Parts: sequence; C-alpha cells; structure tokens
Amino acid sequence: MTSDGSLDDTRTVISAARDESFQVVVIGAGQAGLSASKLLTDRGVHHVVLERHQIGHEWRQHRWDTFCLVTPNWQCRLPGFPYAGDDPEGFMPRAEIVSYLEEYAASFGPPVREGVDVIGVSKREDGRFAVRTDRGTLSADAVVVAIGGYHRPIVPPVAAGLPDSVTQMQSAHYRRPEDLPEGGVLVVGSGQSGTQIAEDLFLAGRDVHLCTGKAPRVNRAYRGRDVVAWLEDMGYYDIPYDEHPQGERVRAKTNHYVTGRDGGRDIDLRVHAKAGMRLYGRLEAIEGTEVRFAPDLASNLDQADATALRIRELIDEHIAKHAIDAPPEPVYTPPWTPDREVMSLDLDAAGVRSVVWCLGFKPNFGWAAPDILDAAGYPKHHRGVSETPGLYFLGLPWQHTWGSARFSGVARDAEYVVEHVLENAVRGIRTAATV
Repeated sequence: MTSDGSLDDTRTVISAARDESFQVVVIGAGQAGLSASKLLTDRGVHHVVLERHQIGHEWRQHRWDTFCLVTPNWQCRLPGFPYAGDDPEGFMPRAEIVSYLEEYAASFGPPVREGVDVIGVSKREDGRFAVRTDRGTLSADAVVVAIGGYHRPIVPPVAAGLPDSVTQMQSAHYRRPEDLPEGGVLVVGSGQSGTQIAEDLFLAGRDVHLCTGKAPRVNRAYRGRDVVAWLEDMGYYDIPYDEHPQGERVRAKTNHYVTGRDGGRDIDLRVHAKAGMRLYGRLEAIEGTEVRFAPDLASNLDQADATALRIRELIDEHIAKHAIDAPPEPVYTPPWTPDREVMSLDLDAAGVRSVVWCLGFKPNFGWAAPDILDAAGYPKHHRGVSETPGLYFLGLPWQHTWGSARFSGVARDAEYVVEHVLENAVRGIRTAATV
C-alpha cells in the first residue's frame, strides 16, 4: 500500500518461500480493519490483517499534537469494545485514541502483520483472490479493503504559484505551531481541520489568516446536553445515505466544524475574528505573493451560522414533541460581522511565511479494475459489498451512515460485511460459531 493509502501495482514483488492461503485477507489495521478482524476471529475464520505501517498509523502520524475527537468518548464502540474509561462525556486526544486501538487489538489478538506493503489485488481463474505484497503473494476467498476513503490530500493547482520563500504544508503533516517558520500563517479551508488548525495557531500567538469556504458549523452543546447526544436520540446517526435528503451527495459533504479541545466547545470564527484572526472568502488565485479571494466571507459565515441554527431548531422540535425538560437558551447573536470584503492579501507585506492547506482528501482506488469504480473513482458498492464477488470495503465515508468511517458506526458496517463474507464469499464455510 502506498503512502497515500492506495494500492499500487507498479512495484516489484519480492518472492516468498511459498504462497499462503487464507479464507479472508483484510487490508488495513485502523478501526475498520480491526473491527473486521474481531468479528472474523469470533467466528473462527482463518484470516490475516495486512498493515503497511502499524496499528492506528493514521491517528499516530496524520494528526496534530492537540488533536481531539469531536464526538464524545461514549460514541467509541468498536465491536466488543465500547469505551470504558472514566470520562465518557470527554473527547479523547490523539495519544488516547492510539491507546484505545492498541488496547482493542490486545483484547483479542488479531493476526496483524505490520510493515507489509500490499501492491496489488486481482481475481484468479479459480475465483479466489491473489493479494500481492512485498513479502510474497497471498490467496484468499475474500478480501476486505479497510483503508478508508481519505487518501490523497487536495492541494489546488494555484499552489504552484507560491514562491519558494513560502513554506507549504498539508493538514495531515501539521503537528504544532513551532514547526512552521516564524511569521504569519495562511490557513486555506474552514472545515474541521482548517478551523481547528487555525485555532491551534491562533491560541499559540501566531498571526493567522483564514480562507473560509462553505463548511457548516454546529454548537458543541445546546439546552443542557452535547448536540451529539441530541442527534443520537433523534436517530440522525442511523439514517442511511440513500435515505438522506442529499442522497449520494452527502458522501462529499464537509463535516460541521466544532472541537473537543479543552473539554469540548464551539468554534465560532466570528469570535476569533473579533480577537484578531483575519478572515477572508474563498481563495481564488495566487500570483507570486499576492493572494486573491472571492467576495463571499459574509455569506460563508452566515451559511455556517444558519446550519447551526437549523440543528438547534430540530432539537427544539424534538424536545417539544417528547415534552423533555431542558433549559431554553437565548437566540444566537453574531459577535462580529465583516464591515467589508477583503479581496487580496500580499503575503510579503503581511509577513505571512507559511500556508497550510486544509481542503480535505480525495479517495484513491486506482488499483481497482475500472468496473469496480464509479465515474468519480469511488467504489461501487452497497453497504460495503462491491459488485465484484468476494471484494468488500469497510470504513468508507458514509458507507452506510454518518458513522461509517468513525468509531461510532463502523461496528454496524463490519457486522454487515462479515456476515456477507461468510454467507457468500468464503467457500463452503459456515463455522460452528456462526451456525
């Protein structure tokens, strides 16, 4: 598996002493791959989990130092391993997330092989799969690809216009403010990563400039409870993507920005702007050290607030419908509004020495045969079951519901996929545990 999460079929295979055969090969040892392994282990299925790096690699290496979950700890419920710590309403920081995964693995001893690079998957003439790695070739009745859907960082073509004097970094490689050159920082993107990284830099005393987009926001808490708890009670996290009002489009939807930092709180960009953070509209062009913006900052802030307001209204309706005793809250009043749209910024004149790109990621399933993918390069599947018999996916964003790529919902998807594997893909096997 390549560094961007894709499977690459261009590298030389190092021959093993002999090929190995498994009923199932799972690719990836994050929360999705471990969830599949737990269920396969419980059912006595002969399988192996291949991981290019080590368990929980993405959490270890592609999150910044102050990163925290934005969902409460009680929503962490991997198969057979719900959160059991002493802070269910808290938000695990990065180190605790890694520990949670390590403890999960230790609880059942998954057959994980770390440091194994998968370089190709293909169907053999006998209907089984050949999984080619840099340690040899494995054969399997079924393959579960559990590498998620966030592979290639999005950096726009205009980035090439920045001079070499400006340091560029993608959000997955940002760790701490001290790693960036002294001076101001331009953060591009106002989704979860962009707003949290901009805040991290701002709280460290850096001069922060933030390009906003259409990302929505949500309140951390409302009427005495975390908003996640209200939404869970309202059944939001059980809505399948194909029943969601946005349908297929919801898979590309930007997540609402909020934070679990300092015990959890709102991120209100208006508050930060009032305190000195510079906000702009969408980035449009770069010419040398001049950056130009669209005149949509006010609209972006208004849309983010409107989303937060709609969620509050839905919670109000739920409270009224069920006669729940919950203290009312005052109507939100914007603490800051832009008095004009700033259309350009000269990085040299503003002392900006760094740009952090926070525009999300694209999936990369280029290893897959064309008929496995749709026109956008996304796997064609129903709840993780691909159109290629025996090939499955797990941990994709909105694979089935909002929680599919998260600790909250991957267990349900793993159960569905593993049951399908046993019933349809593993040759003649229905283990005693399953029966």
